[in-house]
Amino acid sequence: MRWSHYYLYTTREVPADAEVPSHRLMLRSGLIKKTAAGIYTYTPFGWRSLSKLMAIVRREIDRAGGLEMSMPMVQPAELWKESGRWQRYGKELARFEDRHGREFCLGPTHEEVITTMVSHDLSSYRQLPINLYQIQTKFRDEIRPRFGLMRGREFLMKDAYSFHATAESLDETYRAMEKAYRRIFEACHLDYTVVEADPGAIGGSDSHEFMVLAETGESEVVHNVADGYAANVEKAQIGALEAPVAQEAVDRQEVATPGASSVEEVAKLLGVDTLKVIKTMLYETDQGIVAVVIRGDREVNEIKLQNLLDAQFVALASEEAVRAATGAPLGFAGPIGLAEGVRLIADESVRPLTNFVCGANKVDAHFTGVNWGRDAEPDEWSDLILAAAGDPSPLGGGELLSSRGIEVGHIFKLGTKYSLAMGCDFNSVEGGKKPMMMGCYGLGIGRTVAAAIEQNHDEDGIIWPLPLAPFQVLLLSLNAKDETVTAAAEALYGQMQEAGIDVLFDDRKDRPGVKFKDADLIGIPIRVVVGAKSLADGQIEMSLRRTREREMVARDGVIARVKELLAGHG
Repeated sequence: MRWSHYYLYTTREVPADAEVPSHRLMLRSGLIKKTAAGIYTYTPFGWRSLSKLMAIVRREIDRAGGLEMSMPMVQPAELWKESGRWQRYGKELARFEDRHGREFCLGPTHEEVITTMVSHDLSSYRQLPINLYQIQTKFRDEIRPRFGLMRGREFLMKDAYSFHATAESLDETYRAMEKAYRRIFEACHLDYTVVEADPGAIGGSDSHEFMVLAETGESEVVHNVADGYAANVEKAQIGALEAPVAQEAVDRQEVATPGASSVEEVAKLLGVDTLKVIKTMLYETDQGIVAVVIRGDREVNEIKLQNLLDAQFVALASEEAVRAATGAPLGFAGPIGLAEGVRLIADESVRPLTNFVCGANKVDAHFTGVNWGRDAEPDEWSDLILAAAGDPSPLGGGELLSSRGIEVGHIFKLGTKYSLAMGCDFNSVEGGKKPMMMGCYGLGIGRTVAAAIEQNHDEDGIIWPLPLAPFQVLLLSLNAKDETVTAAAEALYGQMQEAGIDVLFDDRKDRPGVKFKDADLIGIPIRVVVGAKSLADGQIEMSLRRTREREMVARDGVIARVKELLAGHG
């Protein structure tokens, strides 16, 4: 492909709203163009990279037994109402009415559509299992689209759905898809990890995320190399935290703590360790006000809380709601004397504490010498702590480490969540009808390409992993007015095409400095430069974008050397 005939326009300007490297570089290198907030056009240059990823995805999902199909982006509301997600999904679901007043939505995912289709066509255990997938545009009306393709409103996604007669069959496909995902990210030359995850709005039981590791990742991952435990912080469990030595119970006393509302302020004022101070957090939910008691030095994992309550929403209570539940302003809540109807849940981290300090539900007052059983008793104990680096691994392998990651894939065991709600049944081998077991497997196409750039770039531009590069080789012709150089570059371009090399020929008449700047920016892995000085010696300059190491190759040995480099980095 000749650059002079190609739709590729770079820019030196850094977009004001581009907060992460992939967003800046994708815009500057001409991979994407912004159409609206969170909505982008893929240029021919960008589409080549996406297409290469999609080819890898198709190859590996087909190998895992997937059958490709296509479903509509526009979905009727009645399907979502039947599954119970029309309201639960929230404002991210873009709803609209057609000219006849019928309700529809733009599909953020396709569980409802696929389940309805399968329920009409499959009826016997003999037709199961089946695994269907598509690569299609999705739309989620993000409240704050940002980071380019990593959190857009419209995006490309591979989503697969499997249907089974037994839990054992579902597990077999789940593991096959996990292996397929591993092969995909390994084929893309990406540094990734697999972690336990929360299924979120999709629902289901087992759930794993595939995270491309990058400093700019929006998700925090904790892991332990020794025992292999890994999870995102929304899902992560921890081993037992070290607790203060248990003491014989003392009398509870109310003490004045004027102006001290934070854990640190209270601990300093009373001369106690922060580990002896608990905090009580009030939450508003669709099930009423909930109070959560946790160690003063830790944070509540609100995803765990929402899952425990099976709530549609969980949010920190307003100051008015806190006053109504405790009788005091923010900062003085405690588990003793809460208003009637407030559900009290305590994290396991506070169970072993004795003679601890808590808010007295009065302005400028706390209790000391508080003990469970005698002074207060939770309605429920649960694991609600937000994991952090340094916590003990739940598998006993030592401390957890923390890193940042970008979620690029997510697989779920849905069980019968959708099949029960939507009547997707089959005639079982034992006789009688049973709901099908389902699995769901998503992979972000644009997100994966963006994540690859987050993981592979420098101050000058993109450093493409070869499998995802829009072109494998960039051929530069310098000294456009030199007929010898031009003729040699043209001949080399023709030879590369005949050899089946995926080459972009920069035949523009721009200055060498402009070409080299653009070459660094767009990041094609192998660079071949035809210049007058080297050509006079019968040589061509070659280099790798990643290492910038240059070598001089005999003119008639360029094709062989390019093939050698491609084979070594494929």
